[in-house]
Amino acid sequence: MIYWQLFLAFFIPGILGYGGGPSSIPLVENEVVGQYGWMTSREFSEVLAAGNALPGPIATKMAAYIGYTEGGIIGSLVALFATVAPSILLMLLLMAILLKYKDTPQVKNISNNVRPVIAILLGVLTYQFVKDSIVSTGALYTLILVVGSYILMEKVKLHPALVILIALAVGAVTGIIQYGIH
Repeated sequence: MIYWQLFLAFFIPGILGYGGGPSSIPLVENEVVGQYGWMTSREFSEVLAAGNALPGPIATKMAAYIGYTEGGIIGSLVALFATVAPSILLMLLLMAILLKYKDTPQVKNISNNVRPVIAILLGVLTYQFVKDSIVSTGALYTLILVVGSYILMEKVKLHPALVILIALAVGAVTGIIQYGIH
């Protein structure tokens, strides 16, 4: 019975909490404190504070913790799944609709209009990264990393994950050389 209650306690706020974690917090509190009485308002606020101190989405961290305290590892998994299930279901529904109508001019037009927007967003993000890199590490170092990464991925055909690992190693070595190990 506890697993079903955990599922409902996090699934309902996931459906109704438009906008993600922050908007669903009061709904989760209503379920956890008001409906089921698993915590007091003070305990809930402490869980909320601890969850905010950790990286990642607040709703999933709270669900995992509260689920664990009420139902162990399985309870944690149930609450976590219930938190993300509305988004998953909505994505599957929208994907099914898009696949059903993928050959219609309207859906093709959506794709054609979204691609340039994504390209611009990625371009702006890249510009910000390069600008921040130049400010923090210098133009020459940034240029060497950009050109080296390009050569490794496009000419040598190295997997991007390996290029990232190489860049991490280069950063670690240059950091040790520049600042030494303390």
